[in-house]
Amino acid sequence: MNEPLMIGGMALVTFLIRYPVLALVGKIDMPKRIFDALRFVAPSVLAAIVIPMVLLPNDKPIQRPADAIPLVATLLSALVMWRSKNLLATVLVGIAAFLILRAALPLFGPVFGR
Repeated sequence: MNEPLMIGGMALVTFLIRYPVLALVGKIDMPKRIFDALRFVAPSVLAAIVIPMVLLPNDKPIQRPADAIPLVATLLSALVMWRSKNLLATVLVGIAAFLILRAALPLFGPVFGR
């Protein structure tokens, strides 16, 4: 099948599914409790995606130092976000921590029994 046609079809289906709901939200007065609850949808979805990847790499508990690299980078990112409240700094620290730890792990192989 032609890829642009398939992408366009997926975009159209996604639009047609979501547009009626978005159009109604603008015309119906929603209770404040619903809007307050909707604020937590994005962080909840992000946590549901990230936490299993960090705590269960390769669908198994952390067993080797290399498996702990995403967890350490995530914890450093969380610390930066907590202290600075700066999204760009958080992302940059997380990426840098991950890359530095992954590059440095072979240097410490004898220490970790590799």
